[in-house]
Amino acid sequence: MLVRHRLDECGIKLSLKDWVKLGPQFRAVVLESAGKAKLQKFEDEVENLVGRRTGAPPARCDIDPAPAWANVKKIPDEVTAKAAAEGVVITPAQWAALAPLQRFALYKLSRSSHKNENFGPACREFGLVTG
Repeated sequence: MLVRHRLDECGIKLSLKDWVKLGPQFRAVVLESAGKAKLQKFEDEVENLVGRRTGAPPARCDIDPAPAWANVKKIPDEVTAKAAAEGVVITPAQWAALAPLQRFALYKLSRSSHKNENFGPACREFGLVTG
């Protein structure tokens, strides 16, 4: 999720097919860069690696200046709906107390386009439910 978050921040849309083409060694480089590098350096490294491994630059996507997951005062509707479907209640105070990457993960895992088996486990990992 850290890599996905950083890719969203710099507007790179990296398909699973392209991610796999990077191979384990280069995926490890991207993961390390995601955790340490400044955003521009991360973006440059990903563009370089993807270009070298796939023969084309990565696709681009719009950068959302105010993503729903970043709002600590409002739980996104997708998260509320997915939580309800999983039998989980996330309170506004719990949402506000989550780290930004945790909110990002729950938002991404709640989207209808995401085949999801990890929303419930993520809620448990983040201390939103017990058991």
